Amino acid sequence: MSIENGTPLALLSPKQVREQIRSGQWKANTSGVASGYVQGNIVILPKAWADDFLKFCQMNPKACPIVGMSDEPGDFLLPSVGDDVDIRTDVPSYKVFHDGVFVEEVHDITSIWQDDLVTFVLGCSFSFEEPLIADGLEVRNITEGVNVPMYRTNIACRSAGPFSGTTVVSMRPMVPKDAIRAIQICTRFPSVHGAPLHFGDPAAIGVHDIAAPDFGDAVTIKEGEVPVFWACGVTPQVALEQAKPPFCITHSPGCMLVTDMRNSQLAIL
Repeated sequence: MSIENGTPLALLSPKQVREQIRSGQWKANTSGVASGYVQGNIVILPKAWADDFLKFCQMNPKACPIVGMSDEPGDFLLPSVGDDVDIRTDVPSYKVFHDGVFVEEVHDITSIWQDDLVTFVLGCSFSFEEPLIADGLEVRNITEGVNVPMYRTNIACRSAGPFSGTTVVSMRPMVPKDAIRAIQICTRFPSVHGAPLHFGDPAAIGVHDIAAPDFGDAVTIKEGEVPVFWACGVTPQVALEQAKPPFCITHSPGCMLVTDMRNSQLAIL
């Protein structure tokens, strides 16, 4: 993949990617972009709801690992995750919810920003795709140039205040020996979902049609491969549907905030 000057997306710096997003030139998913850097799922909530959501994340760290958040309510710059990161403009696509109901998808939230909003940046599975590929494992959604498939499951989250629900997972197909290797690799990255939750029979976790993901795009599963499932940062969107805050904003699935943090900073050596 490449953008206007022909530079491969993997070789762009995070700031270059954010500039493309901020200018409206890049509105697609960010898988494979800015290799080596942490990408983040986004949840933005009014301050009155932020403490319970923080507790929900702390109780469900596999699905909701916090890698950054705003210093004060109303802050739209996030210096803890990158230089000149403006959360209102630097995500390719946002989802806006009122009372837990999705109302619109937008590419800029400047006009709807509020002074009481708190931003959470959660670790993303795109960060562990890099070490998988470096080890020689294929990541099918990158090979096929599509968004990773994501599914609702029957795996219950621990509740915190009004926040509850079930875990969303992302899926990458692999032969069993590669799935075992993926477990070994991803165990080193607990801040970006860590090791897979499950591999093998999708029905065992409540996924009944592997060809029809709830979010993202379907990918090819070849003969001899099994689906491998990781906890996914779309999980908070399910919790938000249950909690029904009056107003909240998330990233669109697959459309992440590209930060200046290195993936290596999150690894356990």
